[in-house]
Amino acid sequence: MDNVSETTMFTLSGLSGTTNYRHTLFALTLLCYCVIWLVNLTIIVTIVVDKNLHEPMYIFLCNLCINAIYGTAGFYPKFLTDLLSTIHVISYAGCLLQGFVLHSSLAADFSILAVMAYDRYVAICRPLMYHSVMTTQRVCVFVFIAWLVPFCLLFLSSITTLRLRLCGSNIPKIYCINHLVGKLSCSASIAHVIIPAFNYTFYVLHILFIVWSYMYLLKKCQFSAENRSKFMQTCLPHLLCLITVVASLLFDLLYMRFGSKKLPQGVNNFMSMEFLIIPPVINPLIYGFKLTQIKNRIIQFLCGKRL
Repeated sequence: MDNVSETTMFTLSGLSGTTNYRHTLFALTLLCYCVIWLVNLTIIVTIVVDKNLHEPMYIFLCNLCINAIYGTAGFYPKFLTDLLSTIHVISYAGCLLQGFVLHSSLAADFSILAVMAYDRYVAICRPLMYHSVMTTQRVCVFVFIAWLVPFCLLFLSSITTLRLRLCGSNIPKIYCINHLVGKLSCSASIAHVIIPAFNYTFYVLHILFIVWSYMYLLKKCQFSAENRSKFMQTCLPHLLCLITVVASLLFDLLYMRFGSKKLPQGVNNFMSMEFLIIPPVINPLIYGFKLTQIKNRIIQFLCGKRL
């Protein structure tokens, strides 16, 4: 089978040179991971427990937080283990799995944000039709599609990566992604170019849809004080989340392709981790502070009052 690579292990060389401060880095990383679990789990539990929050917007938000936990689970446990080890390797299967989780989590972020944009569009521009449009069945379908499509697209991408013949085993990062595995291939593969290009285009269209929907909402809100209040209360957190996710991802993609190799390894590692730190921490905090119902429920819980 000519298409099957004989490579069974990859070396993650991004942690070279961290021996002197790896315990400090381990403590900081563990703290960050605990914070990610805390803030996201707080939002999830608040929405699940409080029946008043069983509305489309909060259900989508709950899935956004679940996705943050899912995506970071593909990186932090392995990274924490590597910090305590002198050998930084990952199996071929583990590499593909990690790449799948990281990619699919990012894709699901955009899918969920796109569904949330549609939800806000209906709530503000078609308020009388909102409950007939955003029924329980339709919300379930939206959530199912928001998870299924990224999984299917990234599964195809992982399959094309699996079929590559590799001529190397060194990955110059602290985690695996399909792009870096593809760079180790002995020859170019059309499928490995077309499928990622389609995936990028597909999710750029998601971003354009979200931007268009908010431009339309802003236009509709300028003549209505009530709609402006709705926009500031529910759409602004969503817009800030989108900016956070897109900025972090673009920063990593641009740095990965055009960044200087002369920067210290510690700086390179931080650049690689940015999209795994900022959105998972900032997004639930934005919603927790901005959405009054969630904020009030959390305060009641902390004060020992019954939800």
